[in-house]
Amino acid sequence: MSAPKRVKRPISGWVVLNKPYDMTSTQAVGKVRWLFAAAKAGHAGTLDPLATGILPIALGEATKAVPQVQDGTKVYRFAIKWGSATTTDDAEGAVIATSDVRPSREALEAVLPQFTGAVMQRPPIFSALKIAGERAYDLARAGEAVELEPRPVDIDAIAVLEHGAEHTMLEVTCGKGTYVRSLARDLAEALGTRGHVSLLHRAAVGPFTDAEAVTLEQLEAAEGAQRDALLAPVAAGFSELPEIRLDALQASAVRHGNPVLLTGAAAPVQMDECWASFAGGVVATGSVAYGQFQPRRVFNT
Repeated sequence: MSAPKRVKRPISGWVVLNKPYDMTSTQAVGKVRWLFAAAKAGHAGTLDPLATGILPIALGEATKAVPQVQDGTKVYRFAIKWGSATTTDDAEGAVIATSDVRPSREALEAVLPQFTGAVMQRPPIFSALKIAGERAYDLARAGEAVELEPRPVDIDAIAVLEHGAEHTMLEVTCGKGTYVRSLARDLAEALGTRGHVSLLHRAAVGPFTDAEAVTLEQLEAAEGAQRDALLAPVAAGFSELPEIRLDALQASAVRHGNPVLLTGAAAPVQMDECWASFAGGVVATGSVAYGQFQPRRVFNT
């Protein structure tokens, strides 16, 4: 006889996972979903298998908040290995060019302003971007020539944490769509040398940081209510957005997709993006126009 089918739970919340090295984001989501027996799961921003760090995994109703978290600011700590460029712009690829030039800390810090602000960045050819419906990494692995156009990205800050002749550790604060592998490659080229990412750790995604991250080992060691207690609430994904607090009647109307008039001296009149709550739980995301909260997405928390 086959084993009875595992019952999936309608559980909702965030697992702020410190993804381990050499695991894909899809594998991490599958493992977490299995541990919680969750009916639904997704993640807010892919991490390369060779990268570690914050992978926000959404369970249940939290999956509706993935776009807001994905759009949040990211913080990465990464090491550049000087002297060699690779096909993948990281340690996984084959070396395609070398250089004997090793930049000084002063030279590196002098070029950093060129890479901050709104900049154009050419993505790595081994990326998930699509070319005529095909993933760039699939075309690159098949030996085809891949040409990706530079794209605008926002880089808020870059700081040198440690500098050595062979490796340099940096921290970058950036917006959605920034490729750290491209940044390492371009920094090296601007300094007249070659380089690739040899270590990558994501320290923050939107509201989630290393401070509240849990490991797979912690999740596996906990059971039942103890494991559930490691979940962050659905509302944690909105901590960077303004909150509109509703009363019971307003919450009921919004849950049916209806707009509600906000009252009180402090009630906002106009707001492009916000979230509405009742008794601490998420009711909906939406906007405020002419003093009315207009729901875009309703939550069943």
